[in-house]
Amino acid sequence: MEKEICTISITGNWLADQYTFFENNTIKRLSDHNSLTTNVIEWLKPQQISKQNKDKLVKNCPEEFKERIMQILDYP
Repeated sequence: MEKEICTISITGNWLADQYTFFENNTIKRLSDHNSLTTNVIEWLKPQQISKQNKDKLVKNCPEEFKERIMQILDYP
């Protein structure tokens, strides 16, 4: 199993939206689509993440991981 870099939450309202970044450049998203569909796991590629969410991820990223996360996201 790949080593985890960090998990970043961009939760809005009461819905969970967390992204976990791994050393092999994979991204796992754990989200709640609505009150009936919770804890949905998706494996994403950077190009599948919207510019708006990339902005939020970089903004909420711990400083010590920011450079690595920006590389994975191909940001900006």
